[in-house]
Amino acid sequence: AVVSTQSTGRIKICTEILEKGEFQLSEKERQVALGNKFTEIANSISNMSINPTTQRPYTVSMLETAMKDAHISVNPNKSAKQQALEILKTLKETIPIERVKMKIRVTMSQSDAKKCKDQIKSMYISISSEDNDGQFEIVGLSEPGNYKPLAELVGKHSRGKGMCEVIGVQENSELDVLKS
Repeated sequence: AVVSTQSTGRIKICTEILEKGEFQLSEKERQVALGNKFTEIANSISNMSINPTTQRPYTVSMLETAMKDAHISVNPNKSAKQQALEILKTLKETIPIERVKMKIRVTMSQSDAKKCKDQIKSMYISISSEDNDGQFEIVGLSEPGNYKPLAELVGKHSRGKGMCEVIGVQENSELDVLKS
């Protein structure tokens, strides 16, 4: 009877360790995981930013080098996108880099647009098309940080009936328009 109680106790202990215990990584596994996260962050930054002087995206390897030069360390518990946004701010101090502009379309009724048309237009860097026939529709480039306030403005003034959507990011032909 004593033996079965001990084995039941061991099974409970083993089960609890498996359910609640932490997985131990070797040093090599940890280094590989951090290296992968580092590359994933550099890839995210490459997708969301450009070199303002050349109007081209940085390569992942160039960004990894810039991150190493800036002594940036990776947090394995934070998402790559969140860290990429934070690191982008740090990289601005060492290399010319800025976020890619978003192409945003806003659609709402004319009556709702009358109240906030000027506010909406002020959130765009450049406007590629504006349509006032029947419904108000505007398409243009905006800073990524303007999307949420723009969507809230449209939602508030259209009582949820308007629409604010990202339809892409800036293209090189649109960059020429911004320069002039």
